[in-house]
Amino acid sequence: MARASVIPVFYLFGEPHRSAGERFVHLEQLHDRSRPNNWTIRAHAHSELTHLFMIRRGGGVMRAEDRTLNVEAPSLLVIPAGVVHSFKWHWESRGSVLTLADIYLQQFVTRDKHIAELFQMPRAIELAAEDLPHIESRLLDLTRELSWAARGYRAAIDSAVLAIIVTALRRAEQLIDLRAVSPGHHAALVARFRHSIEKRFRLREAMSVHAKALGVSETTLRLACAKIAGMSPGAILDQRALLEAKRALLYSNRSIAEIGFQLGFVDAAYFSRFFRTHAGSSPRAYRADGINGRYTA
Repeated sequence: MARASVIPVFYLFGEPHRSAGERFVHLEQLHDRSRPNNWTIRAHAHSELTHLFMIRRGGGVMRAEDRTLNVEAPSLLVIPAGVVHSFKWHWESRGSVLTLADIYLQQFVTRDKHIAELFQMPRAIELAAEDLPHIESRLLDLTRELSWAARGYRAAIDSAVLAIIVTALRRAEQLIDLRAVSPGHHAALVARFRHSIEKRFRLREAMSVHAKALGVSETTLRLACAKIAGMSPGAILDQRALLEAKRALLYSNRSIAEIGFQLGFVDAAYFSRFFRTHAGSSPRAYRADGINGRYTA
């Protein structure tokens, strides 16, 4: 796969990025964008949109961040907002692509903590034969309700979307750690910390700076992260920086020194040590392995 200098962020694939409406729900066929692109969708991301792909025939290979997932029909793919992903579909594969605004998806997440876990990471869920009629029926409902404005159409859309999500959740249950997401103050604080990290992780700031920005003590932040995430605030910060480093190594032409500098590492050697410690290989070796397709799920 050729590497570009910048990972494109689209609205829908190929469309300039813009903010998604709070009730944005979009449904299209897999071949609508895949066939014109010779069944290859290059690496990209969507900052505010989450995808659910229902693959009913064919399959292919999905690259999500540094994971390679082989996809065979029938299956359902979950691609959370912000995840860098690409596809190489088998010729004339068939399926549907359901796209949801992240803010719209949150209404379902607040109803059931397990739904949040379904969307924590990209995944390919193998469907059973009995799942297909149910999902196909809900997709037909969505096609109808999205095309008109009859009374109750918003509720009907919500019902169909939620039914598809629940089917995916139940089928994926054996693959997901369903430990309860702890409610309350600690969970809210960790959520705020993760949101803050998205804006600040390149600065490599001291943890005291993060705690002050959140209006809490370092001790309180450490306790919340340990209870909710099972790791320290520093580890969460490093995890986010490592993800960005992996993206840049796999999907850009920037030098290792440039990548380190853009992540707040003034010393390229220090960045290389950081990467080796957390990823188990040097940045150069990681990039080479990615180019050669050695990463699998």
